[in-house]
Amino acid sequence: MESFEKLKQAVVQAEDDIAKAEGGNKAAGTRARKALQDVRNLAQEIRKEILTLRDQPSS
Repeated sequence: MESFEKLKQAVVQAEDDIAKAEGGNKAAGTRARKALQDVRNLAQEIRKEILTLRDQPSS
């Protein structure tokens, strides 16, 4: 599933900014919050895809 790979990649990319934000870097905190919003949106897309798969009739 391509969306899941994007989700994993987004989490990995956010890791550095999250660490910097914990150290008090305000700009990194802003980037981390944006990255986490992107993670949330990607997770929502995956949920929709899974529901679509569930609702398709089995062959």
